[in-house]
Amino acid sequence: MSRFKYTKEETLLKSENVSLYIGKTPILRDINVEIKNIVREDISTQGQIVGFLGPSGVGKTQFSEILTGLKTPGVHKESNYEVTGRVMINTPGVEIQPGMVGFVQQNYPLFDYLNVYKNLKIAAKKSNLQKGEQEDKIKFYLEKLNLIPHALKYPAELSGGTRQRVAIAQQLLCSKHFLVLDEPFSGLDVNMIDKVCIMLQEVANMNELNTIIVISHDIAATVSISDTLWIMGKEKNEQGEFVQGSKILFEIDLLSRGLAWEPEITQKTEFGETIREIRSIFPNLL
Repeated sequence: MSRFKYTKEETLLKSENVSLYIGKTPILRDINVEIKNIVREDISTQGQIVGFLGPSGVGKTQFSEILTGLKTPGVHKESNYEVTGRVMINTPGVEIQPGMVGFVQQNYPLFDYLNVYKNLKIAAKKSNLQKGEQEDKIKFYLEKLNLIPHALKYPAELSGGTRQRVAIAQQLLCSKHFLVLDEPFSGLDVNMIDKVCIMLQEVANMNELNTIIVISHDIAATVSISDTLWIMGKEKNEQGEFVQGSKILFEIDLLSRGLAWEPEITQKTEFGETIREIRSIFPNLL
């Protein structure tokens, strides 16, 4: 149980009966998720991080594209896919549109012919901010994400970690409080994973409404930074065969287990128990 007092209040983002078909093959089936604003009594700038865990091939990347409005409800004959259900943002709900939720993809796409500052300038222009406010926001994220020394560098001159920070700043500038990261720990060593975890927690806590959505197959890293966790996978039928189309198998409230907002979470008994619980379902996950 968490030693902190908190309440779960208004809905920030909600997935209602979302399914995805590629041709006639179901990839996702009836995904229902509700992310609520978590308010702590002792601190006013506590954002949140939520995680979606599952093995490769369960449709996590496609789900992230639906969450960010890149794949929209309806039949898309030219791309041979269909999305049913809907994703709503805020209370009362507004159906998700591209640009409402930032999306940091695995390869951190940036404009290679523009330096870091100009990449962020383009992102800021997509917001509803006035010109002076745009400059203030750019400076804010350059400072908060330790990018000032890199502001005049081009993407080819950046390390993978720095490029990731630029992509995060870019998406925060042109979206409102929501950020989806697809496999942010992929290909990183242990030290770099620790640095990314710290950075994501700092980004979440820049504003109490900031919600970071991590979609990953890395169990330990995702559990260590998340407040709530949804486990994605395929169900089995009575014959023990996997049913086509992934679902949310279950939800883990890490707050109620005392696995959020605490130092050295990975040393707690509950952390190890949660890791073993997930690995008992997906033994091949990291």
